[in-house]
Amino acid sequence: MTTATTPADRHHEHEHGHAAPPAGLMRWLRTTNHKDIGTLYLIFSFTMFIVGGVFALAIRAELFSPGLQFFRPEFFNQLTGLHGLVMIFGAIMPAFVGFANWMIPLQIGAPDMAFARLNNLSFWLLPAGGVLLIGSFFAPAGAQAAGWTMYAPLSTQMGPGMDFTIFAVHIMGASSIMGAINIIVTIINLRAPGMTLMKLPLFVWMWLITAYLLIAIMPVLAGAVTMLLFDRHFGTSFFSAAGGGDPVMYQHVFWFFGHPEVYVMILPAFGIISQVVPAFSRKPLFGYSSMVYAGASIAILSFLVWAHHMFTVGMPVTSQLFFMYATMLIAVPTGVKVFNWLATMWRGSLTFETPMLFAIGFIFVFTMGGLTGLMLAMAPTDIQYHGTYFVVAHFHYVLVAGSLFGLFSGWYYWSPKWTGWKYNELRGKIHFWLTMISFNVTFFPMHFLGLAGMPRRYADYAAQFTDWNRVATVGAFVFGLAQVYFLFAVALPLYFGKHEDREPAGASPWDGAQGLEWTVPSPAPYHTFETPPVVE
Repeated sequence: MTTATTPADRHHEHEHGHAAPPAGLMRWLRTTNHKDIGTLYLIFSFTMFIVGGVFALAIRAELFSPGLQFFRPEFFNQLTGLHGLVMIFGAIMPAFVGFANWMIPLQIGAPDMAFARLNNLSFWLLPAGGVLLIGSFFAPAGAQAAGWTMYAPLSTQMGPGMDFTIFAVHIMGASSIMGAINIIVTIINLRAPGMTLMKLPLFVWMWLITAYLLIAIMPVLAGAVTMLLFDRHFGTSFFSAAGGGDPVMYQHVFWFFGHPEVYVMILPAFGIISQVVPAFSRKPLFGYSSMVYAGASIAILSFLVWAHHMFTVGMPVTSQLFFMYATMLIAVPTGVKVFNWLATMWRGSLTFETPMLFAIGFIFVFTMGGLTGLMLAMAPTDIQYHGTYFVVAHFHYVLVAGSLFGLFSGWYYWSPKWTGWKYNELRGKIHFWLTMISFNVTFFPMHFLGLAGMPRRYADYAAQFTDWNRVATVGAFVFGLAQVYFLFAVALPLYFGKHEDREPAGASPWDGAQGLEWTVPSPAPYHTFETPPVVE
């Protein structure tokens, strides 16, 4: 006997009759739930962060003393190139996409991401790309040794490891494009009733801008590495001077991708800091609309500055002037953001839990990275700094103290919502201070090394650089151990600790936090916002 169901019955079943998520491995392989996929992204990115960190510690161990200690120079260069690629495409970018997957639907009142199956595919491309990237070490002649930038003509002469890297970059780039499309459509189409664009949380705004950046730049990188592939195997001469090509053209194409890419890795961190600072200042964010416009300005200007990476290639003075002034101009919207964060804290009712410590640490150390960026923006001085450890110091101040501190701030802020438990505050603070101090011990001396003329990507160096290299190496090992401490003392106990050792978080563990994500229970249920909330 069959019974007819009315559309209302079917609607009710659809709304409230969800099956529980499948258990075991299949839940994670086939999941289309934005929270599960966000968790997968975060696990993958932390794994790659550890792998890239091991490469970095191997580099620092080699540089502890002059002379060759452990590695041949060729293998040293393979480590340097792979460290950069693993950290950028394997650790930082997937971590921010993990945050986007988890938080954007919760913050805009959406039931899930717009394209759930595409979301699953865009994640599972990443482990394939990661295996290709790290597997290139086992290719004949080893991994590519042309640096993370893969400059021609070095990259056209490498062994098969270079091809592994090219395909890995293609696969990870495709994943980024799919993720970006998904994020844009979700934010534009799935906002809760009443949530206009100018009511979006800053994290969502920064990700919307970032997603447009990704769609614009990832095809450019794909074009650059495809031309490399053709030069290597199909007889073309895009970058070969002997065949009428130009190796400098590779630099132009690469950096047209590469400079906006820097902002892909920092804008979502700006969004996280713009959520954390008001929550722990117990004040609304100062200058909300100016923060939105500053983020958009940074994204637009980032397309006009690529050749500041190339001041030493022999470009005309007029080009140098244009790129110099355009680069300095980017400091203005970035300065607006720093000013607004400080103005938000001014006369606020501040408390210094771990998310706020990482946010303040971010503002302090990222600003230092920005100031050295201004020094590098000036063509006459950049000719002195170019290719030295000063550049290494600068971009680690921007990317480690920027992206990574932003990610840790966001993890400490939102993890109670993800797990339903509060992390151990004392251990969180220990992690912060270990990270903050060891980071500066590692990378600040590199400014001195660079100013004294120590070139980067060299396995050996002159004896006068020994002292600061030793300081940097000790700092690097402490920094690495601090992240192991975070994993075993903070993260794993939060997810898998005994109930009696953990404190329930409640819907909102932070009394100053605002936003839709704090209106749902902790941990956030598997299906949230089946009935869209109305934003007043």
